[in-house]
Amino acid sequence: MQNPVPVIVIAQLFGTSLWFSANSAADDLIRAWGIVPADIGTLTNAVQLGFILGTLSFAISGLADRFQASRIFAVCAVLGAACNAAFAGLADGLAWAVPLRFAVGFCLAGVYPLGMKLVVSWVPERAGAALAQLVGMLTLGTALPHGIRLAGTGWSWRATILVSSGLALLAAVMIFRLGDGPHLKRRHGAPPLRLGRVFHAFSVCEFRASALGYFGHQWELYAFWTLTPALIVLSGLAIPGSSDLSGLAFAVIGIGALGCLFGGWWSQRIGSARVAATALALSAACCAIFPFAGEWTPWAKILLLLVWGATVVADSPHFSALSAKACAPEIVGSALAFQNSIGFAITMVSIQLGTAWIGNWGTNIAWLLLPGPVLGLLGLYPLWRGVRR
Repeated sequence: MQNPVPVIVIAQLFGTSLWFSANSAADDLIRAWGIVPADIGTLTNAVQLGFILGTLSFAISGLADRFQASRIFAVCAVLGAACNAAFAGLADGLAWAVPLRFAVGFCLAGVYPLGMKLVVSWVPERAGAALAQLVGMLTLGTALPHGIRLAGTGWSWRATILVSSGLALLAAVMIFRLGDGPHLKRRHGAPPLRLGRVFHAFSVCEFRASALGYFGHQWELYAFWTLTPALIVLSGLAIPGSSDLSGLAFAVIGIGALGCLFGGWWSQRIGSARVAATALALSAACCAIFPFAGEWTPWAKILLLLVWGATVVADSPHFSALSAKACAPEIVGSALAFQNSIGFAITMVSIQLGTAWIGNWGTNIAWLLLPGPVLGLLGLYPLWRGVRR
């Protein structure tokens, strides 16, 4: 196959549409189940917790490097599609919904990090740019349920969620047929994959700096994506349940894909560390400015949200590229999964606080996200202080 990257990134788009499928139906779920907005945060965090425990399982056991990444991806995409379909067909309240969303998150642990490993196994020489495409598709996958909801105006919330399951099944077929790349083979004489060997990655200065930058980035990213519909409503740009809200949410989250693609192109000129640092600084500025935008014109508010949506995720692929480069090839899958698990544990805190406090804080909730990119910049400092990586 001449260029496997498009296959991987499209499969990532389809597979990760499972992630926020329930959030696209938030207004309907609130009405149908008699729940409150904070309960939508609980559903989101159920996915995050499942992802955390899944990635920890893959990382500490070394499973992510013991079997072919393409097979793990395919199996997990099928199981995730089944759990997502069960949520659409069986859930009638939080008692069923929370464990099913947890199961979806656990399955996604075999989709997102293993998708990154697949990219590195095929094109390690341009991992930064290729991972930018992959995370761009993750971003579109996150926005896709809002787009499906917009396109299927009049559909029930169950129907829009089932579309995500169908797309995840297609992703499984695509990756199963593609297989693994020729790189990341175990080196002759490499130590065996002992239980917990992944922890040694943090003894490497470059890996530690990249991981710290990533952790700060994660405090902001998923909370922003979760709060995007509410921020649009609070800004007076749309009303709950409207097609305008679905369209704007899709645009604000989805434009992150363009940010990733531009960052991937730019990284070939200035290096991944500097691209990541620039994106962190710009998204921090958006966090700081947003609460002051109340009297701005609607188009100015939309522009600010679009800039925020583009920069909040543009740094993500570069943390993965920097971390993959810093650690031994035989533990790349485990190291990326472990980094993901800690980062997503951090997202649970910011998501829960953001959804619980937004009613009282209003647009000031943006300041809750601000420490993330600021601390991420400080953690990443050893890699962007004049060294091109």
